[in-house]
Amino acid sequence: MNRIDRLTAILIQLQGKKVVKAQEIADRFEISLRTVYRDVKALMEAGVPVGAEAGTGYYIVEGYHLPPVMFNRTEAAALLTGEKLMEKHSDHSNQQQFSNAMQKIRAVLRGTDKDFLESLDDNIAVLKTRPSNVGEEFPNRFLSEIQDALARQKVLSLDYYSYYSDTSSRRDIEPIGIFHMNSSWHLIGYCRLRQDYRDFRADRIKSLSTTEQTFNKSSRMSLQEFIAKGHKQNEERLTEVKVRFTNEVVRYLGEQKYYYGFVEESAGKDHTEMTFLYGSLPCFARWLLAMGNNATIISPLNMKDILQVKIKELLAHHC
Repeated sequence: MNRIDRLTAILIQLQGKKVVKAQEIADRFEISLRTVYRDVKALMEAGVPVGAEAGTGYYIVEGYHLPPVMFNRTEAAALLTGEKLMEKHSDHSNQQQFSNAMQKIRAVLRGTDKDFLESLDDNIAVLKTRPSNVGEEFPNRFLSEIQDALARQKVLSLDYYSYYSDTSSRRDIEPIGIFHMNSSWHLIGYCRLRQDYRDFRADRIKSLSTTEQTFNKSSRMSLQEFIAKGHKQNEERLTEVKVRFTNEVVRYLGEQKYYYGFVEESAGKDHTEMTFLYGSLPCFARWLLAMGNNATIISPLNMKDILQVKIKELLAHHC
């Protein structure tokens, strides 16, 4: 990227947030802090009202706006791909909002770029990995309201259905974040009923409303801290499993090994030794059964006992 393009991009970045740290600019454009200081100074000399707060970052003085930005062809194609992903992996509220935004983006494109997007539209598809089990009683349409509550630090009141107990309960929660995993959106919040942090599947929320109550965000765990804590707890529950596979079968493992906590491998002439971290040894044993004599357990030793039990159960079922 040449300097003129970088200066324009820095200006857009400054307009995108209330305050932008110099390190954020340096990381985005892979430049040194000294170069960031020079670029910001160049913007100021060009008449852009950039303010600075020591130890905080840079900001654009209120009232200044860059003229409307034109998207280039590759940027528009990336947004089209994003729209396809949103259609399959977001809820009804966000799908509609993103669709509205894309209509505005298409409206400012040049004629040739509009034709480019139209020709590309039918050639991009996103398929869901599994069918949705969301029924009419789970409308899955609350992401926009959740995002609004997150930004304004508002308490949410929701009617939540538990598949495990087949019951619904009313919860008041202080939302700390959302994330997408395994084809589902999850709302993380501090539950006032349980007096602890809880993970709520968005497609199990039967109804939701934003209350007038607020909460202090700084007094609660951040989403990143919650996720890191969950990873740590999961790792503590995992067991290290070492297996020696024949190279004949290794080529067919493909993505499978990652579902079973693949960590590393050491390839030999005829065999490859793999290390896994997994939480359920009986489940891991069932997977190994499919490998037949192409897999040899190295550790833990009790995995062999578990495997023998599974083999006996299989024989008893078919004999």
